[in-house]
Amino acid sequence: GNAKQGLGDYQGAIADFSKAIMINPELSEAYNNRGIAKNKLKDYQEAIADYNKAIAINPQYANAYNNRGRAKDKLGDYQGAISDLNKSIAVNPHNYRVYTNRGVTKIALRDYQGAIADFNKSLTINPQYGDAYMWRGFAKGDLEEYQGMCLDWRKASSLGNTNATKALKQFCQ
Repeated sequence: GNAKQGLGDYQGAIADFSKAIMINPELSEAYNNRGIAKNKLKDYQEAIADYNKAIAINPQYANAYNNRGRAKDKLGDYQGAISDLNKSIAVNPHNYRVYTNRGVTKIALRDYQGAIADFNKSLTINPQYGDAYMWRGFAKGDLEEYQGMCLDWRKASSLGNTNATKALKQFCQ
């Protein structure tokens, strides 16, 4: 399932994870990974159902909370997303990606200062994480801090973030 998912064969991955679940219905990783494949197919409700099962089996499964939060974000359930991302951080406060995910959701809620604080925390843990610079730049732009926005996008671009490179070319000439 993981190999098929890595190749972009999400239907094949779902089938393999489903077989793994039939063999061992208590394998929380299989539910989580099947949820990821469903998420890639934009089947967010079914992905959430799988994340729910993974969490029911293992309530300390930080990645399942993170993934469920991201799916809720895609459905516009921003408060539910924040709640799940907070749970993920409570279980594992060292995952820089979760802080970035929570920051992205805070942007959707127009909590730009809270978003910037989350991106800063992400960058404290991993100063080479280009996505956090890119998103922090967007939050700064929403606050009309254009110089800081462009600085963050330059840093993200230097770290290989192609979305930041595009934004930089469009807005920071």
